[in-house]
Amino acid sequence: MTSFPLPDPFDGPSDDEPDAPLSLAPESLADPGGRRRGRRSQPISATIGPSHQAMLDRLRRQISVCGYTLDELARMTGFSKSRLSALLRGIEYYPSWEITYSVVHVLGLPPWPLRRLWTAGAFEAAKPKTWISQSIGAVRPLGPEEQPVDYRGFVEKVDGYYVSYAQALLHIDKPERIVDEAYDILRAGWDEAVGGANLPRFAWRLLRSRVLLRVRRHPDGRPDLRPAAFLTVSQSRIEDPMARFVEISEMAGLFDLISRLPPNQFDVVVLRYLCTLNPAEVQETTGLSPAHVHTLDHHARGALDLLRNRPIDLE
Repeated sequence: MTSFPLPDPFDGPSDDEPDAPLSLAPESLADPGGRRRGRRSQPISATIGPSHQAMLDRLRRQISVCGYTLDELARMTGFSKSRLSALLRGIEYYPSWEITYSVVHVLGLPPWPLRRLWTAGAFEAAKPKTWISQSIGAVRPLGPEEQPVDYRGFVEKVDGYYVSYAQALLHIDKPERIVDEAYDILRAGWDEAVGGANLPRFAWRLLRSRVLLRVRRHPDGRPDLRPAAFLTVSQSRIEDPMARFVEISEMAGLFDLISRLPPNQFDVVVLRYLCTLNPAEVQETTGLSPAHVHTLDHHARGALDLLRNRPIDLE
């Protein structure tokens, strides 16, 4: 089975660490042994919104894990193959919650996080609130949401760090919305995530992908951090307008250079100096080892020195 990462132009391979999938979608509906079963599935539409994309990625991944063919899904859900195919490709129309839930239920996925992703996707598709409410109302109530204890503990531990990172890059009033989306994706695939070698690293790359999908970018695809120059403590303490303008201009130039760093160095610099996390907190957030965090910090500062052609002091 071939898998593909979520679209993230900034998250390319680097010298620090090989690139890895953040959210997986199968190329074909294959059985657990990898033998192709049935017709090769078609790709997801490139025109749908990020929440819709995330929901379909999870559904398609679980179909692959379960080894179901489209024929089998049609028999189990009661919906036609053509409608299920349109649902899983994100084409023709935004699917009702009824058909979406039928697939979620058959696959044994937790319904609450998938329904939130479905709802967010419906808003992305410009569906009116009345349509969304009626679609949800057509399906029996889900009942109380149950979350694994270890999942709740993990979210409580990283929540402040994740929100700070999202705020630093997006400059929006409620960065929690993007972070909560990452949590829903993580919860929908929690058993798979917690069974991996490094849960904090997996979750961090997932959160990172959701933030970078929405970040303002330069024409060459780099994240544009220049607005952060208006939010620094140093410029807020300068009373003279001209001196403040100079400070903001210099900081904007520095933040622009930060966006040129390799992905892992970029993350460490943003977390250390924009989010003001200490090295131990950066390690806890990213799932990297203490030695790796220290090395990335050192290399990033050296790279910024070279780019600016003069020493810097970010602290």
